[in-house]
Amino acid sequence: MASAATDHPPPAYVETVEEITRIYKSLPSRPSVEEVEAAVSVLHTVETEEKVQLEEISKQRRPEDVSPELFSVLQEVRKAMVSFQCHKQRKEAVQLVELDRALQVFDGLIQKASALVSGDAFSEEVPDLGGGDGEVERKLVISEEKDVECADHEDVKSGDEMKGFLPMSSSSKAIVLSSGEGEIEQLNLMKVAAVIENCAKTGASVLDLQGKLMDKIEWLPYSLGKLSTLTELYLSENRIMALPTSIGSLNTLMKLDLRANQLINLPSSFGDLQNLADLDLSANLLKSLPESFGNLKNLISLDLSSNRYSNLPNTVGNLISLQRLIVQTNDLEELPHTIGLCSSLVELRLDFNQLKALPESVGKLERLEILTLHYNRVKRLPSTMGNLSHLKELDVSFNELEIIPEALCSAVSLEKLNVGKNFADLRMLPESLGNLEMLEELDISDNQIKVLPDTFRFLSRLRNLRVDQTPLEVPPREVTKLGAQVVVQYMANFVAERDMKSRQIKKKRGFFSYICPLLCLALGRDSFPRARM
Repeated sequence: MASAATDHPPPAYVETVEEITRIYKSLPSRPSVEEVEAAVSVLHTVETEEKVQLEEISKQRRPEDVSPELFSVLQEVRKAMVSFQCHKQRKEAVQLVELDRALQVFDGLIQKASALVSGDAFSEEVPDLGGGDGEVERKLVISEEKDVECADHEDVKSGDEMKGFLPMSSSSKAIVLSSGEGEIEQLNLMKVAAVIENCAKTGASVLDLQGKLMDKIEWLPYSLGKLSTLTELYLSENRIMALPTSIGSLNTLMKLDLRANQLINLPSSFGDLQNLADLDLSANLLKSLPESFGNLKNLISLDLSSNRYSNLPNTVGNLISLQRLIVQTNDLEELPHTIGLCSSLVELRLDFNQLKALPESVGKLERLEILTLHYNRVKRLPSTMGNLSHLKELDVSFNELEIIPEALCSAVSLEKLNVGKNFADLRMLPESLGNLEMLEELDISDNQIKVLPDTFRFLSRLRNLRVDQTPLEVPPREVTKLGAQVVVQYMANFVAERDMKSRQIKKKRGFFSYICPLLCLALGRDSFPRARM
């Protein structure tokens, strides 16, 4: 019946076919498989984050000075805000998923229409619907032309939206983001998810999203865990507040840069990144590290600066490969004694904290070369620091240092020593300072030191000496202005001259101690006979 109808189709029949064709061609281009997967991932991520945030709000405690009724309203407002923000985050993903489903429905209808017209499946022939003689082809073919258009459109779309994400070369497999004009495209959550899908598909080893996420992107898609071949991940200078638990699946990851975000905590799965060697968590809002952090036994460099740490967990002692630890600009009040177990540590920077002392276990860090404690509240250094035989640089300026232990002068590799600006607290240097024969720079400015120790004359390598605002009497101020080696020579001459005078005095005392008894004896003999008479 269909065959007979299409031999000489009536005008209404032709119009129906043309309308079906026109509607199909007017549909939006079909999203790629990767885009659909990205959208599904976004929906899953948003749903998970929404649940977590709502649970956190529910756990919040009511302040004593706020009534239960008012606090309840506040909780509801907070939850409504979370739901509103999540709704905005999932909006684009929902549209894309619904579009894909709608197109699947249209596919089915077109197949059905094609079967009704021709009784056959799709043909690769494109119909001439403009027919000069008014006749329509017997077969309704709405396949390749539409598919070609979609494919072309998708190519253009992926070329524009994914520019810079594609591997730079087949060998590097690095996913980066740039534009032809050198401008950085800011990505929404959907595009981030699409990048991740593309990265997973191509087996990329490097993904660079530094400063490329829109400000409203506060978390990453759960699909991040798909990047099983990734070795380097750059996410710095964004506004990420949370990492998905799936990040623990990145088993090959060696370098992770999360600097300058808004991270509040790290997931417990973070400790699963056991191949991680270089980690930058600086400039975030972190107050603690997960218990699993101690599992990162291949970690070599760790930057925790500019956060809100008041202490570090004891598990930091498990980081046996750690060579560089930066914890500047936090609220640290103490270091765990387990720091002494970080036997590979070469550089330890603790500036701008609230430290009052260092644990004695610091002396076990025998490979340590750099230790900085600038701007803390340290009063004394542990005597065990003399064991730091490889220590080259020590900065204890801007503290409350009262005394420098003599044992420190056993750290004979020291090249730079800064004990300046301890103001009224530090009044003398250790007598054995001259043992530091490798010392090249010494800062004792803004202290109350009046006399340099005698052994200062042995500092033959000293090139830079700062004594600003220090009331030195030996040597006098005019000498200190002439340079470090002039001071060293002055101290050598001063000690030699003083010792010579001391010997002369002793010699005179020795002479008189010999003569006086003889004189007294002689005088005594002369007076004895007279006394008898």
